[in-house]
Formats: sequence, structure tokens, C-alpha cells
Amino acid sequence: MEKKLKKWQGWALFGGAMVIVFLLGLLVSSLMERRAEVASVFNNKRTEFTDSIIAQNEKFKADYPREYETWAMTEDTTFHSMYNASNETDELGDRPEMVILWAGYAFSRHYNTPRGHKHCLEDLRKILRTGNPGIDGDEDMQPATCWTCKGPDVPRMMREMSDSKSVFDPTNYYAAKWSQLGSEIVNTVGCSDCHDARTMDLRPARPALYEAWARVGKDVRKASHQEMRSLVCAQCHTEYYFIKKDDPKNPGKANYLMFPQDKGLTCEAAEEYFDSIGFYDYIHPLSKTPILKAQHPGYEMALQGIHGQRGVSCADCHMPYKQEGGVKFSDHRITSPLANIDRTCQTCHRQDAEVLKQNVYDRQRMTRDSRTKLEKQLAAAHIEAKFAWEKGATEAEMKPVLQLIRSSQWRWDYAFASHGASFHAPQEVQRLFSDGLVQAQEARLIISKILAKHGFIGDVPMPDISTKEKAQAYIGLDMSKLKEKKQKFLNEIAPKWIEEAKKNGKLIEL
Repeated sequence: MEKKLKKWQGWALFGGAMVIVFLLGLLVSSLMERRAEVASVFNNKRTEFTDSIIAQNEKFKADYPREYETWAMTEDTTFHSMYNASNETDELGDRPEMVILWAGYAFSRHYNTPRGHKHCLEDLRKILRTGNPGIDGDEDMQPATCWTCKGPDVPRMMREMSDSKSVFDPTNYYAAKWSQLGSEIVNTVGCSDCHDARTMDLRPARPALYEAWARVGKDVRKASHQEMRSLVCAQCHTEYYFIKKDDPKNPGKANYLMFPQDKGLTCEAAEEYFDSIGFYDYIHPLSKTPILKAQHPGYEMALQGIHGQRGVSCADCHMPYKQEGGVKFSDHRITSPLANIDRTCQTCHRQDAEVLKQNVYDRQRMTRDSRTKLEKQLAAAHIEAKFAWEKGATEAEMKPVLQLIRSSQWRWDYAFASHGASFHAPQEVQRLFSDGLVQAQEARLIISKILAKHGFIGDVPMPDISTKEKAQAYIGLDMSKLKEKKQKFLNEIAPKWIEEAKKNGKLIEL
């Protein structure tokens, strides 16, 4: 005998069915709306591109005016939060210990907070790290690889310089000098860095990403659309290194760009990879430590945080959707999510904007405090190691010290260079700073024992490094000369690059 439903159960089923139908209707409506938007955009295109790479961003303006307008706003540097801003700030001036940590490396000369994409080429030319080729006998010490993430001219030049035009081989590009491409890399980060110009499909344009994925058996081309909304960022906002020109395992691969992802996407995995190939970026002149210089592993660090683990993409927070009339599009003014909390955080979180903002500031404050403590300990460790060498310490005695300093500085650099990491993965950043702090303190303890063994007991005399200028003078930098040469380069060489690019049609000015 069939069991009859109670009256309330029937109404419950009916109501549930109506809710499901309603939700399905919303989904179909959204899909149809999106389809209509895409169709409208492509049906009204004025320019059909036959090449996947179009370096001049201005050529996209007529067909994608909203995206272009918001992209152009990356030039704006007025955004400020409690700790960070979109304008240029002198990090070495704020934290002179960093000069000591980077002694022997160009970062000790000049390190500013990054500005928007519109400024990246200008900033690369003027920064003291790129030298002054052609001025007062200065040689070009930088490879063309240093341009790699600075604009869509890069994949264009990789292809043009390839021995085989049918194969995208960047080897010749990487082997060139930085100044050699000064009049070619003139269009700042833009459309063809992330999109196939023919279809506007998301497509990373840097081969290093594809190569790194292929080495672990994955194919970037098979990534989902949501993954691509992060991967177009990950081709640049990631940890990388250049193969050294004298590397016997990679002949003919001088300055070839590599992502150290073979063993995983964590700080320790990258360290293990570098240790396995005996790599270091420079030998520290004070402590004699073989240092690993982190670049900006933002993608790797974001994956360690709760948002990355839940599948939130870079674009979800840094390029939130905007609505203009019946058109929905991604805001290409790539900036802090705190600038658009109503379109970023509050699409998922229902708390008040000020509550959400304060939550971010609390995390930033805690990680900044930990970072400051670690920087002071590391700077002291380098200086004390130098003192130990001078007192007769042997290589065998100093070996564990150098390993601890190397590991500690790697954790410091990896954590803070991952821009935004105090929000992306605050627990991971705190873990790295804490581990680094323990290692730096342990290194200093061992140094004190070595010094006692060599007859010195007491505090190591410390130089005055209370300002950037004093720290730079201590490590032997002639900043007046460096700045004078750079200004001469900017006045005499850089303008010629721009004029040549305009003359050859590589650079368009609206």
C-alpha cells in the first residue's frame, strides 16, 4: 500500500522545486547575458588581428574601450592604505638593514615599492640596479632577460630573434644584452601579455611558465578559465632565476629564465631545488654566504593561503567585475582589493567594509613586526660573521653559520618579496619569518662560540647603519657616482631608445 505524503511535505516539495527552478532561471539568464555581451563585443569589433601578439596596447582601444580605459588607470598612484601605497616609496630608506642583507648585490643600491603596470618600463630604466650602459665606459652587465616581464614587446622579440620562426625559442633573446633591446621593449605591460590578440582568450605569453609546468607533467593550455585568471599573473609574479653562463649542465643557455618549481610550490621546495643544483645568486661580501635572492613569488605564496586553496583567482580580487549599463567587464585597473571592497571582499564576506579593512591591517601589522625583528638579527649575523672571519675563523667552523644565514635570509626574502603575502597567506608568512628568526639567532650563537674559541669574548662592535646612506657607505657603495651616471643615462641614452621606437612604428602615442 502506497504511503501518502502529508500535506506540509507536498508543499515543501513544491516550494523546493520552485526555488530550484528560480535558481536555474537565474543561472541561464546570467549565461545568456554573458553570451550576449561576448557576442556584442565581437560582432562590433573594428579590427581583426591575424597575429596572436600585438605589442601596441593602443590598437585595442577602439574594440575594448572599457578595458583599455581602466588599464590606463594603472598610471594613477594615489591609492594609499595603512602600510602600502601605489606610489613609489624608498624601502631601503625605511629599512636600512636591507642594504646590509643585499651587500654585494645591486638591490643594495636601489629598491622601491612597485607602482602600477603603466610605470614598469620607466621604473626599470631609471632604477640604479640596471646600470648605465654607454655612459663613461660602463659596460652592459644586465641581460635582456631583465626585460622579460615588462611588456608585450618581449614575446614579439623572442619570436623574431628565434633561429626557427616556426618554433617559439627564446634562447637568443635571453642571451642578448639589456641595452640591445632598449628601443624594442617600449610598450608597457598590456593586452597581449595576457590575451591572444586574435580571440582575446586568456593566454600567458611567457615560455618559462609552460616549460616549468611541462617539467612536472602538466600542460598550461589545459588549465581551466578560472585557473587562467591567475596563470596570466603567475607568468611574472613568481619566483625565478637565470641559468648562469658558465653552467656546465646547460651549455648555450646563458641567462635562460627558469622557474624553480620542479620540487613544489613552497619556500622549502624552491630551496631544496636550488640546493640540489648548487645555485646561489651572489656571495655576500661580509659573511661570505652564498645567498639566494628571492624575486616575487606572489603566485606560489597565494596558493598557500585560504583564498588560493578555495580557488579564488588573482583577477577575482585585483580585477573585479564592473557593470556599466548592460555590460559586465573586468576592471583592468589592477590595484589593491582594498580600493574596491564592495566589488572584492564583500562579494563573499558580509562584514562591514571597515571591519574587513581592519582585519587586513591587523595581519599586515603582525607580519611587519616579525619582519623587522628578523631583518635586525640577519644584519647583525652578517656583520658578526665578517668579524669572525677577521679573527681567524676557519671554513669548517663557519660552514654551519653560512648555511643558517642562507636559509634564514631565503625565508625573509621569499616572504616579504611575495607582494601582498601578509594578506594572501598570513599564517605562512608568519611561519617563514619565525623560522628565519630562529635560524638567524642560532647563527649568531654559533658565531659567539667561534669567536670565544679564537680568543674574543664580548659584543662584536657594530657599525652605524641607522640610515640607508650610512649602510651604503659601510658596504662601500659610491652612491653619488652611481646616481650621476644614471641621470646621464636617462638624459642621453634612454630618450634615443624612445625616439627610435617611435620612428620605427614600435611605439604609438595617442
